[in-house]
Amino acid sequence: MVLANSVLLSALCAFAVSAAPLSKRDSCTLSGSSLSSLSAVKKCSSIIIKDLTVPAGQTLDLSGLTSGTTVTFQGTTTFGYKEWEGPLISISGSKINVVGASGHVIDGQGAKWWDGKGDSGKVKPKFVKLGLTGTSKVTGLNIKNAPHQVFSVNKCSDLTISGVTVDVKAGDSAGGHNTDAFDVGSSTNVVIQGCTVYNQDDCIAVNSGKNIKFLNNNCYNGHGISIGSVGGRSDNVVNGFWAQNNNVINSDNGLRIKTVQGATGSVSNVNFISNKISGIKKFGIVIEGDYLNGKTTGSATGGVPISGLVMKDNTGSVTSSAKRVKILVKSASNWKWSGVSITGGSSFSGCSGIPSGSGASC
Repeated sequence: MVLANSVLLSALCAFAVSAAPLSKRDSCTLSGSSLSSLSAVKKCSSIIIKDLTVPAGQTLDLSGLTSGTTVTFQGTTTFGYKEWEGPLISISGSKINVVGASGHVIDGQGAKWWDGKGDSGKVKPKFVKLGLTGTSKVTGLNIKNAPHQVFSVNKCSDLTISGVTVDVKAGDSAGGHNTDAFDVGSSTNVVIQGCTVYNQDDCIAVNSGKNIKFLNNNCYNGHGISIGSVGGRSDNVVNGFWAQNNNVINSDNGLRIKTVQGATGSVSNVNFISNKISGIKKFGIVIEGDYLNGKTTGSATGGVPISGLVMKDNTGSVTSSAKRVKILVKSASNWKWSGVSITGGSSFSGCSGIPSGSGASC
């Protein structure tokens, strides 16, 4: 079978390894159960990933692609099992288009790794690492059963991610954990829009970056829309974030900002506008400066000030055991809070650090 796959790959990409220079019309298809022809495929300007099984412990390495390349996923892409950090897929380059054809699925087969322990327990691979710049686009991908974090958006700029589905529903009962959909770090001018996420952690977590927009997305079952945690990394600045017209449903939290206790950095120009939440289990809106090692300590520090926060026209409901709003911060300033209406649950009695005149309350 391996030999047959190798022959197929060689036939499909024979022109790619020839001495003649490639034209922009050249296309290659990678399929089967081997990555032996990947270096040749990466030279093509149109790359089709079709019914591919990536060998265990290997990355589908589409990094350093030629500017203007289009990558299309067709059929079913799967991955062999191994305990390792991954990523299972890596894509980088400028002006790259990554698209999903009708009916395709990129299946991480996460149940092989899930043990309910997420970042600990078995070593679990991250799924998709993106290093895209120069008006790149990722459109219409269908991601299923991620072993761990899904998209690592790191050092990207001028990138649009749209129409992506992240479906880790099976992890609810099978031990999925720390399955963040979009982890954003050290990136600028990134738009994530029109996506649907079912997972067991943050729908989006912006740890650092400038001008990040999260628009018209649907987030189910996870931990909600998050800034942070901010602090304790090499880059600890978030400047410019918009979460607008999103739905957060049956999640632990609705809208959240979390900064690390004792750390330094800054969070500024953050805008939560016209989002709807429902079925929230812990906090409808939570802004806290006491985050440490995955938990809150109850004692906020101000080394990561939160300034220029707009919380406007966010509405919805929380469950009977949840708190509508929690604010526990220091060094907060220039907040504008209006049109916020969260029903159900109860108030949080320990709020502190709210800037005077902001209109915010618990």
